[in-house]
Amino acid sequence: MENLSFLFIEDDEIEVLKFKKSLKKLGFTHRILEAKNGEEALEILRKKEDLPNVILLDLNMPKMNGLEFLKELKDDIHLRYIPAIIVTTSNNHQDMLESYKLGIAGYIIKPLRYEDYIAKIQCVVDYWMVNEVINF
Repeated sequence: MENLSFLFIEDDEIEVLKFKKSLKKLGFTHRILEAKNGEEALEILRKKEDLPNVILLDLNMPKMNGLEFLKELKDDIHLRYIPAIIVTTSNNHQDMLESYKLGIAGYIIKPLRYEDYIAKIQCVVDYWMVNEVINF
């Protein structure tokens, strides 16, 4: 099983811990890069050192929200091909529509129950493990 690298963009430290704990509980040892907002994530990505295979991001963040980040990501000729998946509490249809218009690879609504969250994370990771991802 080949390890993937994820960039997890989330301002809520509890959500970051929950994501890491979920991966550990599932037995995954994938590399996780972290950013607290879109600005920080773009700084990491624009260094072009060890780019992630997949980006997971929240929509509601300070400084630069998820949609603003996606616009910048998709406008960058070198970064636009990294799959980005929204992981959010927003079930707002407009947010979802705008995200897909910007070219996301998926939209996941965070469930309330931890067990349901783990199941969704497992599906995401399993999917990207069988997909051919671009290694930059």
